[in-house]
Amino acid sequence: MTPVTKLPRYPGYDVLAKRNSPSWDAVTRRVVDERLATPNMPRFFTEEEWEVADALCRRIVPQPGETDAVSLVALLDAKLLANHGGGFREVDMPYMQEAWRKALAALDGEARAKHGAHGFSELSEENQDALLLAMQQGKVSGERWAGIDAKTFFDRRILVDVPPLYYEHPKAWNEIGFGGPASPRGYVRLDGDRPDPWEAVEAPPGDEDKVERENCRVI
Repeated sequence: MTPVTKLPRYPGYDVLAKRNSPSWDAVTRRVVDERLATPNMPRFFTEEEWEVADALCRRIVPQPGETDAVSLVALLDAKLLANHGGGFREVDMPYMQEAWRKALAALDGEARAKHGAHGFSELSEENQDALLLAMQQGKVSGERWAGIDAKTFFDRRILVDVPPLYYEHPKAWNEIGFGGPASPRGYVRLDGDRPDPWEAVEAPPGDEDKVERENCRVI
């Protein structure tokens, strides 16, 4: 079995070094700048909804002990504020903004009903995971869900909305060696496992120092 390379798999690589290089155009620079400047405060959510959503995001994409953790709740808040959905509505779900508000209220209500008035954000990680698992398995329902099917919301909103927020962030791009949109530079070496000079190199175990020197030159 091939050993798994521990993080960082792309030592020395910083996708933001491409910002003023031919790899990025003005559109990419603007989009990334806006993403990095996302206010870490509620603008769509209420304070109460923000707390529940923050706890939920932390369980869906845990980032334990990371000082530069991505604020997924801030990105989710921005997504809902912009209200840029998929261009359609699931037949058995409200529109995105309404669905999130109702589901967060229901999730918090489930927590308070099961854990002595403690809201979802106040629960232990173990109890938060148990409640989310109950959602995923369709084991919670009732009036507090206001017509939303918990399993459907988990499958079609939580799993669709939250994980991509992490992988839209340059921190995640550094972790997976992604350089951002292919346009305008594109890719030339499309076979033979040969990266273009502007692509990050993955470090095999034992070659981290050599690869770090190479990746410091990637722009």
